[in-house]
Amino acid sequence: MEEYGTQIYVYTTIFSVANIFFVTVFLTIVIHFRENELKILQRYRRDRRVLLSFLLSGSLIKKVVMPPGAVTLDDVDLDQVSVDYVLNCAKKGEILELSEAIRDYHDSIGFPHMVDSSSIDDFFLTTNPESSGSPPRRSPPSVPVVTPPVVLPSLSQPEESLRGDLTNSEHSIDGSLQNIGLFTARSLKAESFNSLQAKELTIDDIEDFEDVDDGEEVDCRRISRRVLNDASDIMPGLPPFATGISDDDLRETAYEILLACAGASGGLIVPQKGKKKDKKTSLLRKLGRSKSGHVVSQSQHSSGLVGLLEIMRVQMEISEDMDIRTRQGLLHSLAGKVGKRMDTLLVPLELLCCISRAEFPDKKAYIRWQKRQLNMLEEGLINHSAVGFGESGRVSSEMRIILAKIEESEFLPAATGELQRAECLRSLRAVAVPLAERPARGDLTGEVCHWADGYHLNVRLYEKLLFSVFDMLDEGKLTEEVEEILELLKLTWRVLGITETIHYTCYAWVLFRQFVITSAKPMMQHAIDQLKRIPLQDQLSPQERLHLRSLKSTLLDDESSQRFSFLQAYLIPIWKWADKQLGDYHIHFLEASQMEDVVTVAMVSRRLLQEEPKSGVQQFRMSDLDQIELYVTSSIKNAFSKVLLTIEATSKNVHEHPFTLLAEETKKLLKKDTAVFLPILSQWSPQATFISASLLHELYGVKLRPFLENSKQLTEDVIYVFIAADSLEQYVIALMTSTYGEEAVESYCRKLRRYQIETLSGTLVMRWVNSQLGRIVAWIERAIQQEPWDPISPQQRHGSSIVEVYRIVEETADQFFALQVPMGSTELNSLLCGIDNAFQVYANHIVGNLAKIEDLIPPVPVLTRYKRETGIKAFMKKEILDQKLPEGRKSSEIIVLPTRTLCVQLNTLHYAVSHLSKLEDSISERWLKKRPSDKFAKPAPGDKSRSFSQKNAFDGSRKELNGAIDRICAYTGTKIVFWDLREPFIDDLYRPSVSSTRLEVLIEPLDMALNELCDVIMEPLRDRIVTSLLQASVDGLVRVLLDGGPSRVISISDAKMLEEDIDVLKEFFISGGDGLPRGMVENLVSRVRHIIKLHGYETRELIEDLKSASGLDVQRGKGKLGVDVNVLLRILCHRNDSEASQFVKKQYKIPSSVV
Repeated sequence: MEEYGTQIYVYTTIFSVANIFFVTVFLTIVIHFRENELKILQRYRRDRRVLLSFLLSGSLIKKVVMPPGAVTLDDVDLDQVSVDYVLNCAKKGEILELSEAIRDYHDSIGFPHMVDSSSIDDFFLTTNPESSGSPPRRSPPSVPVVTPPVVLPSLSQPEESLRGDLTNSEHSIDGSLQNIGLFTARSLKAESFNSLQAKELTIDDIEDFEDVDDGEEVDCRRISRRVLNDASDIMPGLPPFATGISDDDLRETAYEILLACAGASGGLIVPQKGKKKDKKTSLLRKLGRSKSGHVVSQSQHSSGLVGLLEIMRVQMEISEDMDIRTRQGLLHSLAGKVGKRMDTLLVPLELLCCISRAEFPDKKAYIRWQKRQLNMLEEGLINHSAVGFGESGRVSSEMRIILAKIEESEFLPAATGELQRAECLRSLRAVAVPLAERPARGDLTGEVCHWADGYHLNVRLYEKLLFSVFDMLDEGKLTEEVEEILELLKLTWRVLGITETIHYTCYAWVLFRQFVITSAKPMMQHAIDQLKRIPLQDQLSPQERLHLRSLKSTLLDDESSQRFSFLQAYLIPIWKWADKQLGDYHIHFLEASQMEDVVTVAMVSRRLLQEEPKSGVQQFRMSDLDQIELYVTSSIKNAFSKVLLTIEATSKNVHEHPFTLLAEETKKLLKKDTAVFLPILSQWSPQATFISASLLHELYGVKLRPFLENSKQLTEDVIYVFIAADSLEQYVIALMTSTYGEEAVESYCRKLRRYQIETLSGTLVMRWVNSQLGRIVAWIERAIQQEPWDPISPQQRHGSSIVEVYRIVEETADQFFALQVPMGSTELNSLLCGIDNAFQVYANHIVGNLAKIEDLIPPVPVLTRYKRETGIKAFMKKEILDQKLPEGRKSSEIIVLPTRTLCVQLNTLHYAVSHLSKLEDSISERWLKKRPSDKFAKPAPGDKSRSFSQKNAFDGSRKELNGAIDRICAYTGTKIVFWDLREPFIDDLYRPSVSSTRLEVLIEPLDMALNELCDVIMEPLRDRIVTSLLQASVDGLVRVLLDGGPSRVISISDAKMLEEDIDVLKEFFISGGDGLPRGMVENLVSRVRHIIKLHGYETRELIEDLKSASGLDVQRGKGKLGVDVNVLLRILCHRNDSEASQFVKKQYKIPSSVV
């Protein structure tokens, strides 16, 4: 009974943590979705698969039933498995059917994410408080106090209440997340793990709960880490690896190198396999904390180099099995090599030779491990070697061939594969060892093994080693053993070719990247300390200076290539990140302390980069003063632009004039800049205050002067604007006086362009035009919403909305030409652009209401081969019914407009296009009467303004309207064939054979559809819509002949009947000369005619052509018959011939059409 209670408790623990995990991941994704959607989504999917793999592979599930066609979990796509369904089965102790879990996942896709909350006052904060402008004037709703739920119950609880506690815990987590904003979700997670409740779980409460597998420890550690921010902007300027080495590959190889270097110091001991661990499970170890809140140090269990290596194993997320394999392999590699140091071994080669397939749990894991070792050899010795090749690539080519043969040996029969692998490893040793032992940097032959000493590979490996210095439970802190770890990493310097300068640079980059991810200020301080330790050029020894200059990398893009030195590769991304932050410091920093460190990073990294030859960035050539002034200028402009946007958004809700509000907000911005940011920037440039004040003064003046120029009378608005502008100007002068003194302020004030009142009135008309254009767009949207899409009359078969649109546009043009104020071509062009945009909006609204063409086309059936079976008809009938059920549910969600409505829309769009020229001529005539001098005036060279002599004012509308007509025509044809006639055409034609259902049965419904089109469509559009119907019919025939599904079979003798059906379809659309032109029809049906011709070939011919088309010597996958492999394969699958069935079964593993 006690054992049963312990097991239930363990399950309760796992389920609670699983719920917390998914809620936390969801909150993290929502918070950072706008910063880097793709990366966060990929991490969520990876962590989700890790948890599902853990649940399905352990003993939590009573029994797992694989879906049809799957043998192991590797055959199942875990992205399509419902997590909730799996957890429910685990709670209830039921059998898990993965097919039901997959079905439950797809059924829930169509529903929105719901949150179970009984409170109506809860809300989520979806905006960024730092960039949302001024706060709202109303008070926010009160937030109820939430008590964090107890994560895990105490072991002292009775067994009967364990299951109830699990349910209550889940509901409390879901409910608590409702009562707080997204910005407090992370603090809730921290409280739930750190809060000391009466029923808190402790490590000492569990004695017999062992780890099931060390891989679970690694997975759980990965899940516990949360990447808060995106660090893709600071990636070093290194080229990608040609072999596709991943970060996990680099991490595992870096650990192998560390073990080899530790072995050279005598610290390599193979732990006993199967020994019971003294530590608790990785899951509970993450929950177990001391009273002070710190994690129990792992170093308490072991000490010295052995204990430090164990800490490194855990920090680098290396499984215990891999650690033991690597240690044994390295020790075996020294057998018989007297006097050989372990750190001078060619590590990947020695591991390949000393570790066998039997030491891995499955073949897939061994192949992945071997692939990583081979890729490391190729990258280290060939792609990024320390010393170049002197034999024009012969050795590299030979080595690549050997590596390929080693990979190939795993897919050969056992005896043959082992023999080939052994021979290739001997050949590989003969080639690789001399390459690795070539001298570099003046060392002696055999002293250092240079297989990983290529610049690009070794620093990436060293990066992975440096990443182990961070606390796994709090990635914003360094681990307690950081000093011991850094000292241990020095053992790898000889192998990786690391110097102090390289170490300081890499370590600074790693720390800075961690700061970007976690926003932890201590990481920034550590990064600054490392940057300051990087010596300048004159502080380097001549040997190290030459060595650093030899380290080059080249990044290629589509247009050019960039070449970087080592320092540039790592420091330029750091400097660019800091430069980007300082270029808009008003939005990125809320207080001075945050900004001060970033300024230090930018200036220190910039000073180091200035000494690099051919830095490639123009700003490195500036002085520190110019750089600080550039930051001030850029950030002030960005901040002022945001103030303008805020004023534009709020001016409609207040009674003050916008320029009055703008002056007040500009003054507040300058005060904030003076109090928070300028004291820091003035330490680097004394002119920072003048630049900030004068620039804001000028930016406001640029916006103010058009208003002053158009102010004819001192109205109330003008007076208030004058007062606000004068107050801003006086504050700027007072600020300069207090900063530079009264004697120097006069020289600074002379540089200001004072505000003046002028009499220009150029913007009055422009404002009126803009307001009228907004009115036009609003009327267009209202007219489309009220449009019933019925013809106005039998003669006028277009909708009424287009008539209303033309009426509004003509009224606006009349009012424009009725204005008596002077105006130029700029105002006219603004009006024309607005009208042109209005018609484009009208066309887009019509097209936007159409359903997607892809939704009208049914999904392609699964490709199957023919197999004769007595019960095939009964089976096919059931299969067809099963396929139609979900399709019917989907059809109810698709809004498909009637054919008559589509025809009216086409007529309406044609009416809009045909009347544009008339409107254009009318405006042109009235403009020439108002401005006779513009008649036939040609624009000056370089003038991009429009001229009515070119008759192109509404070319954008013509293009958009014609494009909408083409899309609706194509949509109408597809709708008739694949939607209205789906059952007789797509589903029943030629089913089960050609002779049973011919094309003649479709002529009548096609004729009815064609008559419906011609009754409503206007004559100029008749051929376009009929052509679209013919094109859709051809697409439908191609679909039936190539993707007919398991219930259609076609024999060689059916080709003649198919040819006859094509002739019937062709003559139907030609209609004795009254329909489409014969040449056009013949050209459109030629595609399906060629497919029918292929159906007439013998099976042997098709098979031979398919084989030839699949060969490497044929370009683009086409054989003698002129078609690609997919067409030939589908024809063979539909062929009722046993030879064709056997061929596709053997060559392509295509299942039969009968189960």
